[in-house]
Amino acid sequence: MGFRSVVILMIVFGLGGCVLNDEEDVRYAFETAKPGSVIKLREGTIAINRSLTLNSPGVTIRGAGMDKTILDFSEQVQGAEGILVNAGDFTIEDLTIQDTIGDALKINQGENVVVRRVRTEWTGGPQTDNGAYGIYPVQVDGVLVEDCVAIGASDAGIYVGQSRNIVVRNNEVEYNVAGIEIENSQDADVYGNKAHNNTAGILVFNMPNLPEIGMRTRVFDNDMLTNNTSNFGREGTAVANVPAGTGLLINANDLVEVFDNRFVGNRTAHVLIASNFDPSQGVEETFDPYPETLYIHDNQYEAGGDAPDLEELEVLRLAMFGEDGSLPPIVWDGIVNLENAPEGVLLAEFALCLGDPADAQLVNLDVGGGYSNISIDMSSHLCSHPPLAEATHQSSSQG
Repeated sequence: MGFRSVVILMIVFGLGGCVLNDEEDVRYAFETAKPGSVIKLREGTIAINRSLTLNSPGVTIRGAGMDKTILDFSEQVQGAEGILVNAGDFTIEDLTIQDTIGDALKINQGENVVVRRVRTEWTGGPQTDNGAYGIYPVQVDGVLVEDCVAIGASDAGIYVGQSRNIVVRNNEVEYNVAGIEIENSQDADVYGNKAHNNTAGILVFNMPNLPEIGMRTRVFDNDMLTNNTSNFGREGTAVANVPAGTGLLINANDLVEVFDNRFVGNRTAHVLIASNFDPSQGVEETFDPYPETLYIHDNQYEAGGDAPDLEELEVLRLAMFGEDGSLPPIVWDGIVNLENAPEGVLLAEFALCLGDPADAQLVNLDVGGGYSNISIDMSSHLCSHPPLAEATHQSSSQG
């Protein structure tokens, strides 16, 4: 039996503490892993030039530490991702994935995924040629992303899409187009994160033509600071239109609660709320473009809205608040479902509620009316919704 066979037996069947040293060993371990395998990676930099793919469920990939084990894809010549996982009951922890051609870590389908103390980074700084996503679980039931760092993604540093039962906590995201994005997903808690120096800090999106509809997301106890990096997203992508200077963007999503966050220095808007009417996307008739049942309360806002990255908002700022003025912390396009609100105001369970008027101020842009009735009247928004339930990262199949 050769050395490689011995190493893989030790790792796959738990016969010892051997760690993998080079790309050939790592690749062989990924391809031959069995349920229950623990793939241990050595301290130091391991150069990888082709994507690594894992198809076996129940596997753990473990490095020696986020700053100690580095998978370096800077010479990658093949593959759409750095690591691609097509399996559930998966854990990856204590390593860095850097300079991949495409997405750094994509986890596709399955249940019960844990990403812990993983850094994804494009070391050349914000560039359109960087990979789209850093940490990228999609179509997963049961997601935990914690204590991670994501830097330089040309779409989203941490993206959870078309998934359920999600916790994204205590991460740092910097110099991405979107720091954290929850898209077409249900039952998500996003908390304890630091989102700074992105184009936009945190996004809660619903996009058309996808099988899942997003709802029930809580965004709380996060720091969304100076997210003013110029948008470097690829032309034609959804995030390429996100204005720099956005702390939190809610787009066409329902049942979102935003509380106990700290917003500082986001120069377009601390909170931007928009509907999604884009005929170029071929939106199906069943898609609901209206963001409804939003409850934004008990947040802290400081030094933002003073230099919007949208011409319409800059004109508005100057006209309403003067050269030295700032937009209110919350900017809403004002588009409502007239079937639900015949008076043109969101009512009852569909309302955009801000709680106490001292908590935040809002500007209604009246985009649907051609900006003809722009208003800072808070009277329609002095309401509350029942708090959303805590999300868990346990898959629904486990209760």
